[in-house]
Amino acid sequence: MLEIKTATEAELPEIQRIAHQTWPITFGEILSPAQIEYMLEWMYSVPSLTEQIRDKGHVFLLIKESEEWLGYVSYELNYQAKLKTKIHKIYLLPASQGKGAGAALIRKVADIAVEAQNTALILNVNRFNKAIGFYEKMGFAIVGSEDIDIGDGFLMQDHIMEKPL
Repeated sequence: MLEIKTATEAELPEIQRIAHQTWPITFGEILSPAQIEYMLEWMYSVPSLTEQIRDKGHVFLLIKESEEWLGYVSYELNYQAKLKTKIHKIYLLPASQGKGAGAALIRKVADIAVEAQNTALILNVNRFNKAIGFYEKMGFAIVGSEDIDIGDGFLMQDHIMEKPL
């Protein structure tokens, strides 16, 4: 049985561990090893994760089966002062993909968003990420694209996807 809980700051190392196990496999064919390393430090150092929670209003949910953490999602209600919930991150350990954990996390965020009277979920996904098909199955559609300069000569090339609630 899958269990979802709100992560505390004490669990940030667990989120960091999952990211470090997931990213090289998820992005190994899309991004250079240098960009993966840069982005992991930029987004997943404990100080960065703490800032996301304390200062940026991100909420992290962890999902587990039995006693094993499978993955996480982070979201922000009322993103950019609109009635939309932004999914900033969603990653599952490769061995846990296909168990319904990703769908369960998206459903949970959608329920929270509806409760907060938000009308859509939005997320960015790398244009070459195989997860696009999963998001489309979950009801998301591509509504735009953007290139984001993240420093050190690296660029995020993303689709913007949206799911009405």
